[in-house]
Amino acid sequence: MPAIDLLVTSGSGPAECRVALMALIGIIEAEADRRGCTTDVTFGHRPDRHGAKSALLGLEGANAAALAAEYCGTVKFVFKSPVRSGHKRQNWFVGVKAVDLTAAVPAEASIAPCDVRIETLRAGGPGGQHQNTTDSAVRAVHLPTGIVVTARNERSQHRNKAIALRRLEAMLRVLADRDAEQSKAEIFIANKALERGNEVKVFRL
Repeated sequence: MPAIDLLVTSGSGPAECRVALMALIGIIEAEADRRGCTTDVTFGHRPDRHGAKSALLGLEGANAAALAAEYCGTVKFVFKSPVRSGHKRQNWFVGVKAVDLTAAVPAEASIAPCDVRIETLRAGGPGGQHQNTTDSAVRAVHLPTGIVVTARNERSQHRNKAIALRRLEAMLRVLADRDAEQSKAEIFIANKALERGNEVKVFRL
């Protein structure tokens, strides 16, 4: 069953939106676990103490498509700023959009091999008697940025490595597009297209 990849972004929002993004990642992971789905999260660059500006969240399982559909759009969080004491604003927004990584990047990632450390680990998650118990999961660490990607859903270590590298390159492209502010690609547009006032979810922290 193919994985569904979600781009989760705080757009150009302030630090409070990064706090909301990290909270949303936790909420989706917990909901995925309850529904028997596995998750893999890739954070853009090294998150600071408030969290990451963007993340790629991979979902896999029988309920993955339904779960992803519930969160795609703009998610509103309501909480007092933990960053600026006395700040009046309490509404913070995070964008979620499904992205097709196979269309966003070439089949073979073009990242320099010397910039990536590949590690193998045992796959985990739901699966019962069909659970993959071999060391087929792959973690790819991008040394220049510190971005860490894990792929575990395929039984083949080779396939998981390819998925991890595609996710890693996709996140690097998201970051490059955002920094350059020139790309018109779907992922970049999603990173900026937060629709305030048309939320699909609202959370109060």
